[in-house]
Amino acid sequence: MSADLFSLKGRTAIVTGANTGLGQGIAIALSQAGASIVAVSRSAPDETVKAVEATGGKIHVVRASLDTLTPIPGIVDEAKRAFGAVDILVNNAGTIRRADALEFSEADWDGVIGVNLKTPFFLAQACAKEMVASKRGGKIINIASMLSFQGGIRVASYTASKSGITGLTKLLANEWAAKGINVNAIAPGYFETNNTDALRKDETRNRDILARIPAGRWGRPDDLGGAAVFLASRAADYVHGTVLAVDGGWLAR
Repeated sequence: MSADLFSLKGRTAIVTGANTGLGQGIAIALSQAGASIVAVSRSAPDETVKAVEATGGKIHVVRASLDTLTPIPGIVDEAKRAFGAVDILVNNAGTIRRADALEFSEADWDGVIGVNLKTPFFLAQACAKEMVASKRGGKIINIASMLSFQGGIRVASYTASKSGITGLTKLLANEWAAKGINVNAIAPGYFETNNTDALRKDETRNRDILARIPAGRWGRPDDLGGAAVFLASRAADYVHGTVLAVDGGWLAR
């Protein structure tokens, strides 16, 4: 098998939430595979820019808050202006709110569902329209979660949103596969990110989580790079609607 199957040279990838954590790791990996990166984030992704440029990659920053749909047309337009096309979308940006289900507020529900489920759908829709119009096809990668498979505790809207992402991934794959668009998802296990900071600082929860992970450690953002490059590349041309767990063996336990 030729390594060219995994090359992303000449491709443009939009990565949301690219300023830190999983999004940063994915953006760097896609750049190393040859893609030009459109890094979308609320805050300046200075570390991501530095890492991409250090290896000779190209990156264009779009500052946007994804808790509304307002920025979506501009994100697509900026990608086209910067690099001429939209070939890859990684719907990574997300948020989480924690509270007992008996006390969970409407604001915490709506805030998470909006960022984690509503915006990814409409951004995927906007990118898919461009992919169809350009007749280039493309790859869309949604970021799911272990809570796409399990219930979790105290994160009602997050669990609902990530369960929704898996269903949405399959629906979009059904509708868009014949249009040359691959829609898949990556389900990260327990990774070292801002969203899991509270868990890692909780001695009991941290110990219990590590005890269940066969790999014996929390994931690092760069652990997602290979999966993202694969799903974004020609090597995954016949992969549609899958949810690829990158979890250190968590689900197998």
